[in-house]
Amino acid sequence: MVDPERLHRLLRRVTADLHALRGYAAMEPADVMADAARLGHVKYLFVTALEGCIDAAHHVAASEGLRPVDTNADAMRALGEHGVLSPDLAGSMASAVRFRNVLVHGYADVDDSRVVGYLQRVGDLEGFVADMARLLGD
Repeated sequence: MVDPERLHRLLRRVTADLHALRGYAAMEPADVMADAARLGHVKYLFVTALEGCIDAAHHVAASEGLRPVDTNADAMRALGEHGVLSPDLAGSMASAVRFRNVLVHGYADVDDSRVVGYLQRVGDLEGFVADMARLLGD
């Protein structure tokens, strides 16, 4: 059974990160890329928002007795297979998890234009939060 308090806490953290990311998404991409501190903050926000999504996905998969998952991206796919997420959103979130891996493990080689481009995909993370909130009856 899902721990509502834990899931709410995770979703609040992700939502706070998304609020900040939306602000950056409203900016001109060149302005985000031109400021190293701003770009670094965007990367950090993506990492922490996606970590929250990953934690939520693993919690739901385990607590609801979904199939065992092998990776963080697989946790997203499992949620899609069981109707927690739409299949399209599950695929988008699996891709977002791989993007997070690039940020965390290949940070020195990250294409900054790709990071800024991901600002246009913040809606996927918002969709994830909305679908998880539905599990809680919110």
